Amino acid sequence: MSSVVAFDTISQRLTASWTTTDLVFENDPYDLPGTPAAFVYVEMWGIPGGFDQESIGGGADRDDNLWRECGTLDIHVMVPNGTGSRDARVKADALIDLFRGFEIGDVTFLEASVGEGKPGRQFANYWAMTASISWRRDQ
Repeated sequence: MSSVVAFDTISQRLTASWTTTDLVFENDPYDLPGTPAAFVYVEMWGIPGGFDQESIGGGADRDDNLWRECGTLDIHVMVPNGTGSRDARVKADALIDLFRGFEIGDVTFLEASVGEGKPGRQFANYWAMTASISWRRDQ
């Protein structure tokens, strides 16, 4: 999981900027509609060992040094099964455009991809196309 600072930065950007579908964050309650409709499921995670000291000798206190947290934002665009992948790709591209190359607060967004070379996946009545964005946060 990511730090609360990274989580808050990312979730605030998404909730302020994305109105196309419902947004569902990790472990949030969400009742699937009777008729499947597109929605976005958001996961944020830190790379294992990804909060590392990046400088030495910054001062007497360890917090005087630069610490860097690295992670990935996975945005799963969920569309009804059997509706093709184009709509999911359009939504994934739009979601990536909200972050790629931006610096928001202490969080810098880096590389992004749709699918990361992996096929979409089925979940009950839904099919998922995943957009992934690398991020880092300096403290």
